[in-house]
Amino acid sequence: MYKKMIDILKAELVPALGCTEPIAIALASAKAREVLGDMPDELTVECSSNIIKNAKSVVVPMTKNLKGIEAAAIVGMIGGDANKKLEVLTTVTEEDLEETKRLLTTGFCQTKFLQTTEKLHIIVHMKKGENSSLVELVKTHTGIARIEKDGVVIFEEEIEDCDGSTVDYSVASILEFANQVDIEEVRPILERQIEYNTKIAKEGLRNTYGVNVGSTLLDVYGDDVKIRAKAMPAAGSDARMNGCELPVIINSGSGNQGMTVSLPVIEFGKMLDVEDEKILRALIISNLIAIYQKSEIGRLSAYCGAVSAAAGAGAGITYLYGGNEEQINQTIINTLANVSGIVCDGAKSSCAAKIASAVDAAIVATMISLKGKGFLSGDGIVKDTIQKTIDGVVTLAKEGMQETDEVIVKIMLN
Repeated sequence: MYKKMIDILKAELVPALGCTEPIAIALASAKAREVLGDMPDELTVECSSNIIKNAKSVVVPMTKNLKGIEAAAIVGMIGGDANKKLEVLTTVTEEDLEETKRLLTTGFCQTKFLQTTEKLHIIVHMKKGENSSLVELVKTHTGIARIEKDGVVIFEEEIEDCDGSTVDYSVASILEFANQVDIEEVRPILERQIEYNTKIAKEGLRNTYGVNVGSTLLDVYGDDVKIRAKAMPAAGSDARMNGCELPVIINSGSGNQGMTVSLPVIEFGKMLDVEDEKILRALIISNLIAIYQKSEIGRLSAYCGAVSAAAGAGAGITYLYGGNEEQINQTIINTLANVSGIVCDGAKSSCAAKIASAVDAAIVATMISLKGKGFLSGDGIVKDTIQKTIDGVVTLAKEGMQETDEVIVKIMLN
């Protein structure tokens, strides 16, 4: 079990440049261009509704201000390096960007809605004369499942989600692992998360990105730890959603969730002046609690991932205060009872505000649980155990919000 949890942290807590949905499109496009071996005459991108939702309104990194599926696909095709995975666009030059802008004005890239049962699904087609290439990406943001060259399959692989959905673990086993694991086995993973996510948050506080939710919180409400815990991940999201070229360490395939699950814990750890090792163990809890919830909900849905990430952060904060297992469980329950109704309407500037709201709920949840109080079974969706409560939220997200997801996409696409 310990090895599996370490493997999950290694697989999930990886760097990504920009919002991971347009980056996944750019990755598939860069790979298709590599397979074709030439600049195509035609480019078509088929996307599932959730990819469309999450790539529609966010700035594609390394493009200054370009948004949308076509921009991601074209810049990935021209300047991307598929070997760099979620940092595929770090190789884009000014010349690449100028050519991307030119092709966008010509209608070079065609986008199609992909009828699929998968929430995360992209197929990129390219043609150059008689030659063609196809790259299909599914389930995860780097999950290339099929590659074709001139109509012949040259690579095919069954993609499994690497978020721990096949691991039989619980909140209790996560806490046991966090307390007992040799911290040196996970230190590099977690210290990188601290470094990367703190850096982009500070960038979001210093400069103008989107509506500057993070810096506004500090300007209006002051430099209190409860405000900093909300402002830091919000500022990171401000920057990330609006073209900042700094990478983040993601969680459950999302940079916003990666910042939400880590930065509040870091801020409370500094305020409480606990040892660095305890902060790292709290981050193990926050990351794995978030992954645990998302492993059943799925990477993309109508359920805002900031909620599951904030519940994880609340668990980590409660741990920093010396909270026991019962109080950590209650913190998660208190958070989910409050803000599980926040919907995901794609990646964009307002994600920063949703992060702030979710973290605020997690802080309230923490303080209530530390006082030995909490929402009880029968209070709405709250059940008599932590597992049953999480299972209920999973049902809400997967089944209850299925139609909501479809309606959100219809509204967004008018």
